[in-house]
Amino acid sequence: MNPYILAALLFGMGLGTTITFASSHWLLAWMGLEMNTLAIIPLMAQYHHPRAVEATTKYFLTQATAAAVLLFASTTNAWLTGQWDIQQMTHPLPITLITLALALKIGLVPTHSWLPEVLQGLDLTTGLILSTWQKLAPFALLLQIQPTNSTVLIALGLASTLVGGWGGLNQTQLRKIIAYSSIAHLGWMILVLQFSPALTLITLLTYLVMTLSTFLVFKFNKSTSINMLAASWAKAPALTTLTPLILLSLGGLPPLTGFMPKWLILQELTKQDLVPTATIAAMSALLSLYFYLRLSYAMTLTMSPNNLTGMTPWRLQHSQLTMPLALATATTLLLLPLTPAVLTLLAH
Repeated sequence: MNPYILAALLFGMGLGTTITFASSHWLLAWMGLEMNTLAIIPLMAQYHHPRAVEATTKYFLTQATAAAVLLFASTTNAWLTGQWDIQQMTHPLPITLITLALALKIGLVPTHSWLPEVLQGLDLTTGLILSTWQKLAPFALLLQIQPTNSTVLIALGLASTLVGGWGGLNQTQLRKIIAYSSIAHLGWMILVLQFSPALTLITLLTYLVMTLSTFLVFKFNKSTSINMLAASWAKAPALTTLTPLILLSLGGLPPLTGFMPKWLILQELTKQDLVPTATIAAMSALLSLYFYLRLSYAMTLTMSPNNLTGMTPWRLQHSQLTMPLALATATTLLLLPLTPAVLTLLAH
């Protein structure tokens, strides 16, 4: 893609997200979401492959539907209460509608079906943008309205953690596994949203860093399926040694960074007398942990079928920058000791 066009599209995405961040009026927030969607569409369709075009079309239709429901709900709120301000949402009907519209935007159950299919049709770089940056604007709105309908939020969160775990079990494509992982992590964030919005934000930031490092590893190895991961041992031994730790951090095992948000969320749910909810969420995390362990096993404990000359491929100079990968990996593995500082921030 022409670098000027690429720069314009990335600027449009950044501007759309920033407008949504800064807006207190529903029309401005809607406009930011639309700019964000329209800027990523050409990036998704830049490789004129039928699968990419299909994924782009699916993404456009789902995002347009979500934006239409959001606009309808905000107009209904203005009609019922006379308020266009995002933080002045008082009527339960528009709040529920807007929550469902934003759930469709980010891919929460039951409006999740588009996410694995769309992500599977994209290249790894665009998939990374879709899994990280595109989640920021809808979450900014969710954090601002702080929906008070606890039943809807807990149902969405629990269903997302369960479906995210079950859905990834039988997958062989890495992008679909990451999509189901994303659905499960979003469920954890939604579970605790009404009780501790700051904890939801911390969980989102942790998820962004862990997903960034995972995508960068797959991009470095040029891997899109589990079988391709098995050939990475001969290409990059040091990175292949660290990758299972990144995946286990996504699964939420101590002493890695991913353990912190899950631990704090379970603690918060227990404080709110939601012990059955916390138990189901913890059990659903085991489902996700299974497919992370499956990826780790395929990457480190199996060897791809090779003849003797194919065991050590030519180690040419890699074109990818390694600094972002190194920083993201270090952050994914080593931030657990900062938990007391995070607890201090949550206390304020």
